[in-house]
Amino acid sequence: MPAYWHLVRLAAAGDLLHNDDTTMRILDLEPPSADGPGPHRTGVFTSGIVSVGEGRRIALFFTGRKHAPLQMCDGLDRNLPGELETILGNCLAHGRRKFVEVVESFPEEVKRVLGDLKKVYKVDDEAKKLSLSDDERLQLHKERSGPVMEALKKWLDEQVEEKLVEPNSGLGQAIAYMRKRWEPLTLFLREPGAPLDNNLCERALKKAILHRRNAMFFKTENGARVGDLYMSLIHTCELNDANPFEYLVGLQRNAADVEAHPELWMPWSYRERLEQLAAS
Repeated sequence: MPAYWHLVRLAAAGDLLHNDDTTMRILDLEPPSADGPGPHRTGVFTSGIVSVGEGRRIALFFTGRKHAPLQMCDGLDRNLPGELETILGNCLAHGRRKFVEVVESFPEEVKRVLGDLKKVYKVDDEAKKLSLSDDERLQLHKERSGPVMEALKKWLDEQVEEKLVEPNSGLGQAIAYMRKRWEPLTLFLREPGAPLDNNLCERALKKAILHRRNAMFFKTENGARVGDLYMSLIHTCELNDANPFEYLVGLQRNAADVEAHPELWMPWSYRERLEQLAAS
Protein backbone atom coordinates (compact mmCIF):
# COMPACT_ATOMS: atom_id res chain seq x y z
CA MET A 1 0.00 0.00 0.00
CA PRO A 2 1.74 3.21 -1.21
CA ALA A 3 0.30 5.43 1.53
CA TYR A 4 1.59 3.08 4.24
CA TRP A 5 5.13 2.95 2.87
CA HIS A 6 5.22 6.75 2.55
CA LEU A 7 4.10 6.87 6.18
CA VAL A 8 7.00 4.58 7.14
CA ARG A 9 9.49 6.86 5.35
CA LEU A 10 8.13 9.90 7.18
CA ALA A 11 8.33 8.07 10.50
CA ALA A 12 11.96 7.12 9.85
CA ALA A 13 12.78 10.83 9.52
CA GLY A 14 11.16 11.71 12.87
CA ASP A 15 13.01 13.66 15.54
CA LEU A 16 11.88 11.36 18.38
CA LEU A 17 11.10 7.65 18.39
CA HIS A 18 9.11 6.05 21.20
CA ASN A 19 9.26 2.24 21.20
CA ASP A 20 8.03 -0.68 23.28
CA ASP A 21 7.16 -4.37 22.82
CA THR A 22 4.40 -6.80 23.67
CA THR A 23 4.26 -10.54 23.11
CA MET A 24 2.49 -11.99 20.06
CA ARG A 25 2.12 -15.40 18.46
CA ILE A 26 2.41 -16.55 14.82
CA LEU A 27 1.28 -20.16 14.40
CA ASP A 28 2.95 -20.97 11.08
CA LEU A 29 6.23 -19.20 11.79
CA GLU A 30 9.05 -20.48 9.61
CA PRO A 31 12.11 -21.41 11.69
CA PRO A 32 15.33 -19.44 11.12
CA SER A 33 17.68 -21.24 8.74
CA ALA A 34 20.15 -21.88 11.57
CA ASP A 35 17.52 -23.80 13.53
CA GLY A 36 16.92 -26.39 10.84
CA PRO A 37 13.82 -28.61 10.86
CA GLY A 38 11.95 -29.58 13.99
CA PRO A 39 10.01 -27.80 16.72
CA HIS A 40 10.59 -24.09 17.15
CA ARG A 41 9.01 -21.30 19.16
CA THR A 42 6.04 -19.47 17.67
CA GLY A 43 6.08 -16.72 20.29
CA VAL A 44 7.48 -13.41 19.01
CA PHE A 45 7.03 -9.72 19.79
CA THR A 46 5.01 -6.92 18.29
CA SER A 47 7.11 -3.76 18.47
CA GLY A 48 5.21 -0.50 18.61
CA ILE A 49 6.91 2.70 17.47
CA VAL A 50 5.50 6.22 17.66
CA SER A 51 7.54 8.71 15.64
CA VAL A 52 7.24 12.39 16.52
CA GLY A 53 8.33 15.09 14.11
CA GLU A 54 7.09 18.33 12.54
CA GLY A 55 4.20 18.42 14.99
CA ARG A 56 2.83 15.05 13.86
CA ARG A 57 2.73 11.58 15.41
CA ILE A 58 3.00 8.40 13.37
CA ALA A 59 2.30 4.96 14.86
CA LEU A 60 3.90 1.85 13.38
CA PHE A 61 3.65 -1.80 14.44
CA PHE A 62 6.03 -4.61 13.45
CA THR A 63 5.51 -8.25 14.43
CA GLY A 64 8.40 -10.69 14.11
CA ARG A 65 11.74 -11.79 15.50
CA LYS A 66 13.35 -8.32 15.32
CA HIS A 67 12.61 -5.61 17.92
CA ALA A 68 12.79 -0.40 17.75
CA PRO A 69 17.78 10.70 16.40
CA LEU A 70 16.21 10.59 19.95
CA GLN A 71 14.82 7.36 21.36
CA MET A 72 12.49 6.90 24.33
CA CYS A 73 11.86 3.42 25.76
CA ASP A 74 11.86 1.56 29.05
CA GLY A 75 15.02 0.03 30.50
CA LEU A 76 14.72 -3.47 29.01
CA ASP A 77 17.72 -4.53 26.93
CA ARG A 78 15.52 -5.74 24.06
CA ASN A 79 14.41 -2.14 23.43
CA LEU A 80 17.94 -0.97 22.70
CA PRO A 81 18.67 -0.28 19.02
CA GLY A 82 21.80 -2.43 18.56
CA GLU A 83 24.16 -0.83 16.02
CA LEU A 84 21.82 2.11 15.35
CA GLU A 85 23.14 5.18 17.15
CA THR A 86 20.45 7.09 19.03
CA ILE A 87 20.27 9.56 21.91
CA LEU A 88 18.71 7.21 24.44
CA GLY A 89 16.16 8.22 27.04
CA ASN A 90 14.49 5.88 29.51
CA CYS A 91 10.95 6.12 30.81
CA LEU A 92 10.69 8.01 34.10
CA ALA A 93 7.21 6.53 34.64
CA HIS A 94 8.77 3.04 34.72
CA GLY A 95 11.20 4.17 37.40
CA ARG A 96 8.31 5.68 39.34
CA ARG A 97 6.28 2.49 39.00
CA LYS A 98 8.98 0.48 40.75
CA PHE A 99 8.43 2.60 43.88
CA VAL A 100 4.64 2.53 43.64
CA GLU A 101 4.80 -1.28 43.78
CA VAL A 102 6.39 -1.21 47.26
CA VAL A 103 4.45 1.69 48.80
CA GLU A 104 2.75 -0.53 51.42
CA SER A 105 6.07 -1.75 52.80
CA PHE A 106 7.99 1.55 52.54
CA PRO A 107 5.38 4.36 52.66
CA GLU A 108 7.65 7.19 53.82
CA GLU A 109 10.49 6.46 51.40
CA VAL A 110 8.09 6.05 48.47
CA LYS A 111 6.26 9.27 49.40
CA ARG A 112 9.57 11.11 49.24
CA VAL A 113 10.41 9.82 45.74
CA LEU A 114 6.92 10.32 44.31
CA GLY A 115 6.81 13.84 45.71
CA ASP A 116 9.96 14.80 43.81
CA LEU A 117 8.76 13.22 40.57
CA LYS A 118 5.41 14.99 40.93
CA LYS A 119 7.26 18.32 40.98
CA VAL A 120 9.05 17.42 37.74
CA TYR A 121 5.82 16.44 35.98
CA LYS A 122 4.21 19.68 37.20
CA VAL A 123 7.02 21.64 35.52
CA ASP A 124 6.48 19.68 32.31
CA ASP A 125 2.74 20.39 32.40
CA GLU A 126 3.49 24.08 32.83
CA ALA A 127 5.76 24.00 29.77
CA LYS A 128 2.96 22.45 27.71
CA LYS A 129 0.38 24.99 28.89
CA LEU A 130 2.74 27.82 27.98
CA SER A 131 3.45 26.20 24.57
CA LEU A 132 7.19 26.57 25.14
CA SER A 133 9.64 25.61 22.42
CA ASP A 134 11.92 22.62 23.02
CA ASP A 135 14.78 24.91 24.01
CA GLU A 136 12.58 26.97 26.33
CA ARG A 137 11.20 23.80 27.92
CA LEU A 138 14.74 22.51 28.46
CA GLN A 139 15.76 25.73 30.18
CA LEU A 140 12.69 25.59 32.44
CA HIS A 141 13.50 22.00 33.44
CA LYS A 142 17.12 22.91 34.12
CA GLU A 143 16.05 25.75 36.42
CA ARG A 144 13.14 24.07 38.19
CA SER A 145 13.53 20.29 37.79
CA GLY A 146 17.34 20.14 37.87
CA PRO A 147 17.70 20.89 41.61
CA VAL A 148 14.85 18.47 42.42
CA MET A 149 16.45 15.60 40.50
CA GLU A 150 19.88 16.41 41.95
CA ALA A 151 18.47 16.17 45.49
CA LEU A 152 16.70 12.92 44.60
CA LYS A 153 19.91 11.40 43.23
CA LYS A 154 21.75 12.36 46.42
CA TRP A 155 19.04 10.70 48.51
CA LEU A 156 19.11 7.52 46.40
CA ASP A 157 22.90 7.30 46.73
CA GLU A 158 22.74 7.82 50.49
CA GLN A 159 20.30 4.93 50.94
CA VAL A 160 22.82 2.56 49.37
CA GLU A 161 26.13 4.02 50.51
CA GLU A 162 25.04 4.43 54.13
CA LYS A 163 23.37 0.99 54.08
CA LEU A 164 19.95 2.39 54.97
CA VAL A 165 18.18 -0.07 52.68
CA GLU A 166 18.50 -3.81 52.09
CA PRO A 167 19.65 -4.24 48.45
CA ASN A 168 17.40 -7.27 47.86
CA SER A 169 14.27 -5.62 49.27
CA GLY A 170 11.62 -4.12 47.01
CA LEU A 171 12.81 -0.63 47.86
CA GLY A 172 16.44 -1.59 47.28
CA GLN A 173 15.60 -2.95 43.83
CA ALA A 174 13.58 0.15 42.94
CA ILE A 175 16.50 2.36 43.96
CA ALA A 176 18.96 0.19 42.00
CA TYR A 177 16.78 0.40 38.88
CA MET A 178 16.75 4.20 38.99
CA ARG A 179 20.44 4.63 39.89
CA LYS A 180 21.57 2.29 37.11
CA ARG A 181 19.58 4.22 34.49
CA TRP A 182 20.00 7.72 35.87
CA GLU A 183 21.56 9.23 32.74
CA PRO A 184 18.85 8.11 30.27
CA LEU A 185 16.14 8.78 32.89
CA THR A 186 17.25 12.42 33.11
CA LEU A 187 17.79 13.06 29.40
CA PHE A 188 15.08 15.72 29.58
CA LEU A 189 17.56 17.87 31.55
CA ARG A 190 20.12 17.82 28.72
CA GLU A 191 18.38 17.31 25.37
CA PRO A 192 15.75 19.66 23.87
CA GLY A 193 12.49 17.83 23.22
CA ALA A 194 13.32 14.75 25.28
CA PRO A 195 10.10 13.45 26.90
CA LEU A 196 9.82 12.39 30.53
CA ASP A 197 8.34 8.99 29.80
CA ASN A 198 7.21 6.48 27.20
CA ASN A 199 3.49 6.69 27.94
CA LEU A 200 2.73 7.76 24.36
CA CYS A 201 3.99 4.43 23.00
CA GLU A 202 2.52 2.39 25.85
CA ARG A 203 -0.91 3.75 24.93
CA ALA A 204 -0.27 2.89 21.28
CA LEU A 205 0.77 -0.65 22.19
CA LYS A 206 -2.69 -1.23 23.70
CA LYS A 207 -3.85 -1.58 20.08
CA ALA A 208 -1.68 -4.66 19.65
CA ILE A 209 -2.72 -6.01 23.05
CA LEU A 210 -6.40 -5.55 22.19
CA HIS A 211 -5.84 -7.34 18.87
CA ARG A 212 -4.09 -10.19 20.69
CA ARG A 213 -7.02 -10.58 23.08
CA ASN A 214 -9.56 -10.59 20.26
CA ALA A 215 -7.73 -12.77 17.72
CA MET A 216 -5.32 -14.63 20.06
CA PHE A 217 -2.66 -15.07 17.34
CA PHE A 218 -1.66 -14.59 13.71
CA LYS A 219 -1.80 -17.59 11.40
CA THR A 220 1.16 -16.64 9.17
CA GLU A 221 3.91 -14.03 8.95
CA ASN A 222 2.05 -12.43 6.03
CA GLY A 223 -1.06 -12.21 8.20
CA ALA A 224 1.05 -10.46 10.85
CA ARG A 225 2.30 -7.94 8.27
CA VAL A 226 -1.27 -7.19 7.15
CA GLY A 227 -2.40 -6.80 10.75
CA ASP A 228 0.53 -4.50 11.52
CA LEU A 229 -0.24 -2.38 8.45
CA TYR A 230 -3.85 -1.77 9.42
CA MET A 231 -3.04 -1.18 13.08
CA SER A 232 -0.45 1.39 11.97
CA LEU A 233 -2.85 3.26 9.70
CA ILE A 234 -5.73 3.16 12.18
CA HIS A 235 -3.75 4.40 15.18
CA THR A 236 -1.95 7.07 13.15
CA CYS A 237 -5.40 8.36 12.16
CA GLU A 238 -6.39 8.49 15.83
CA LEU A 239 -3.20 10.35 16.76
CA ASN A 240 -3.96 12.97 14.10
CA ASP A 241 -7.71 13.39 14.76
CA ALA A 242 -8.74 11.59 11.58
CA ASN A 243 -11.56 9.07 11.23
CA PRO A 244 -9.89 5.67 10.50
CA PHE A 245 -12.92 4.20 8.69
CA GLU A 246 -13.35 7.28 6.51
CA TYR A 247 -9.62 7.31 5.76
CA LEU A 248 -9.44 3.64 4.73
CA VAL A 249 -12.53 4.00 2.55
CA GLY A 250 -10.91 7.01 0.88
CA LEU A 251 -7.77 4.99 0.13
CA GLN A 252 -9.77 2.16 -1.42
CA ARG A 253 -12.02 4.37 -3.55
CA ASN A 254 -9.08 6.40 -4.88
CA ALA A 255 -6.49 3.64 -5.23
CA ALA A 256 -5.06 4.93 -8.50
CA ASP A 257 -4.50 8.43 -7.14
CA VAL A 258 -3.06 7.05 -3.91
CA GLU A 259 -0.53 5.04 -5.91
CA ALA A 260 0.41 8.08 -8.00
CA HIS A 261 0.54 10.58 -5.11
CA PRO A 262 0.89 8.74 -1.78
CA GLU A 263 2.27 11.86 -0.07
CA LEU A 264 -1.14 13.53 -0.54
CA TRP A 265 -2.95 10.70 1.23
CA MET A 266 -1.58 10.95 4.74
CA PRO A 267 -4.11 10.82 7.62
CA TRP A 268 -3.59 14.57 8.19
CA SER A 269 -3.90 15.58 4.52
CA TYR A 270 -6.31 13.17 2.82
CA ARG A 271 -9.40 15.37 3.37
CA GLU A 272 -7.80 18.18 1.38
CA ARG A 273 -7.02 15.74 -1.43
CA LEU A 274 -10.60 14.45 -1.44
CA GLU A 275 -11.84 18.05 -1.81
CA GLN A 276 -9.42 18.66 -4.68
CA LEU A 277 -10.62 15.53 -6.51
CA ALA A 278 -14.27 16.42 -5.91
CA ALA A 279 -13.73 19.91 -7.36
CA SER A 280 -11.88 18.69 -10.45
